[in-house]
Amino acid sequence: MNKDHLAQAIMDLSDLVLKLRGPDGCPWDREQTDSTIKMYLLEEAYEVLDAIERGTSEKVSEELGDLLFHILFLADLAEERGEFDLVEVIEQIKHKMIRRHPHVFGGAHIESPAEVSQQWQEIKRTEKGASETIHPWLEAVPTDLPALMRAHRLIERALKIDNDLKRGEKIWEKVNEDYEDLQSAVAEQDRERIGNILGDLLFGLANLARHYGFNAENVLRGSNQTFLENYNPDGAKVEDTPDPRRPRAKP
Repeated sequence: MNKDHLAQAIMDLSDLVLKLRGPDGCPWDREQTDSTIKMYLLEEAYEVLDAIERGTSEKVSEELGDLLFHILFLADLAEERGEFDLVEVIEQIKHKMIRRHPHVFGGAHIESPAEVSQQWQEIKRTEKGASETIHPWLEAVPTDLPALMRAHRLIERALKIDNDLKRGEKIWEKVNEDYEDLQSAVAEQDRERIGNILGDLLFGLANLARHYGFNAENVLRGSNQTFLENYNPDGAKVEDTPDPRRPRAKP
């Protein structure tokens, strides 16, 4: 990778965002805020995941570009408000990665990925402080993750504290217990109880997926795709119609 070329490419993309937001730019882009852009950012992140799963390098490159564009867009919004700029974003993550890898950039000695993960959490806990009610390793899991993905991450973190969660028979017992409770609640038409038990059952199934080496979010994504393919027996392809109001990095 040519460093000069990289720096110029980032500057050119940053200038493009400035142009779109400027007086002679795009009326739609000028009206955007953090709140309106954040859902596009999430959508772009999932499009990157989808491209990775499909294994098309050209598509991965394209979607990474879209995601980068929205990151620069949000950085520009913050700069307009005098909060921070893109340089601060880049320098902040660089310093964070150096700080959280003392075995690479300092004198710490670590042998295994598990030790790296434990060290990472301990450093993160020191940086952010601990909650009085929630274990710090669990508190660090972002609340805005999709629910199944967050369940997977919470269970992963909890495993570092409670070895009981590793026992497959315990997981099965809880899933079966929740399923029986659900049958009872449905028979009684207790809507509130049905909702609560469904949540417990989904969490238990996420734990079961993890126990067998899967991520519930990825498993469900696969089933969603299978449903789409099976629901369209004629094989007709639905073309993706771009939203003209949506800021895009690609032409």
